[in-house]
Amino acid sequence: MGFELRDHTADVAVSATGDSLEATFAAVADGLAAASCDEIPSDGGERFSLSVTAEGREALLFDYLDELIYLRDVRAALPVDHRVDSIDVVESADGTEEWSLEASARGVPLSAIDAREVKAVTYSEMSLEQTPDGGWEAYVVFDV
Repeated sequence: MGFELRDHTADVAVSATGDSLEATFAAVADGLAAASCDEIPSDGGERFSLSVTAEGREALLFDYLDELIYLRDVRAALPVDHRVDSIDVVESADGTEEWSLEASARGVPLSAIDAREVKAVTYSEMSLEQTPDGGWEAYVVFDV
C-alpha cells in the first residue's frame, strides 16, 4: 500500500495502491502532498475534516483531489497525513448513484515549508481499478 511519483511530460503523475478504496484515495492524496514538497514535517499544523460528493467513483477521486488543492490555496496550508474514513454510494429514487467521501488531513502552513505549486488534478490518463486480489490501483496526473 502506498504511492509512487512518476515523471510525466511537463506534469507529475501518482501511481497508488491500497487494500481498500479508502486507503487508495488516501495514498493518492499523500502522493499529491509529496509532489508538492520534498520533505513533509512530521508535526505541526491542525487537522481538518472534509466531505466530497460526486456522481461516480472516478469523479469522486477527482473532486477529492481538487478539493485538497482548493483547500491548500484557501487555508495557505499543504494538506498531508491523509485519512479517508468512509466512501459510500447511495442510489437515489431516479436510479442515479451519488458517491460520498468523509476524510481528514493535517494542514502544514505553507510558510513553514518549501512547496511547489501543483495547479490542478486532471482526468488525463486517470484510472481507478480493483485488482484481482480485492485491492485497488489508481493513476492520476497533476498539472504543475
